Amino acid sequence: MTGVVLLAGGQSSRMGSEVKDKILARVGDCSVFACSADAFASSGIAEVVVVVHRDADQLKALRHEVETRNNMPSVIWAEGGQQRSDSVRKGLQALPPETKAVFIHDCARPLVRAETLRSINEALSEYPAIALAKRLQDTVKSSESTDREGVFVTRSLDRESLWAMETPQAFEFDLIQKAHAHAKEKNLTLTDDVSAVEALGHPIRLMEARYPNPKITTEIDLLLVENLLSSYRK
Repeated sequence: MTGVVLLAGGQSSRMGSEVKDKILARVGDCSVFACSADAFASSGIAEVVVVVHRDADQLKALRHEVETRNNMPSVIWAEGGQQRSDSVRKGLQALPPETKAVFIHDCARPLVRAETLRSINEALSEYPAIALAKRLQDTVKSSESTDREGVFVTRSLDRESLWAMETPQAFEFDLIQKAHAHAKEKNLTLTDDVSAVEALGHPIRLMEARYPNPKITTEIDLLLVENLLSSYRK
C-alpha cells in the first residue's frame, strides 16, 4: 500500500493581512490545497491520504474541499504539531501499518503534476528515497557578516552540484519512520524529510523537476502561481 501525507497546517505568517490561510487561498478555479489533492487523486498512485491540518476551523474548510473532489482515495485527518517535522511524524503515525511507501508533500506547492507523481512512484520500485528537486541556475555565493559593516562574499560555490529541494519526497515507509525517530532522538532541526534520511547516512535519489513547482510563501508567490496556471490554460 502507498500512502500520501499532505501537509496543510502551515501558519501563513509571511502572507500578509489579506491572506489568512494560503492553503485555502484561491488560485484559478480551485484552492491551493485542492490543486495538490487533485494531482494525487488523478495520479492513481495511492490508496490512502493523510491530511495534516492546523486547527478545527481549517479542518472544517479542508473537509469541504475533500468532499467536493472527485476520485479521492480514502482520507485520514491528523492534527499537526508545532514544527513541520512534528506534523510529518503525526501524519506518518496516522497511516495504516500495512503501508509500504509514502509520499510527503507540502500543499503550499500546488503546481505538482500527476505525471510527475507517477514518475516518482515508478522510481520507488528501485530507490527507497527519492526527492523532487531543481538545479540551481543562479550564481551562488557563501557569505559572512559583521555587526558594523554588513555582509560580505567569502567564496563562490559550484552550482553544478547544488540543487533546490522540492516536494513531494517519497520513501519506503520503514525507512522514513526510522529516519524521523532518529531525528527526534537526536533533536535534529529538519527543514525537509530528506534531511532526516540523510542523517542516517542513507542515499537519496534526486529526480529533476520538469515543470515549475514553486512554494507559496508570500503574496507575490500566490500571484506567480496564478499566472502560471493561467498560462497553462492558454
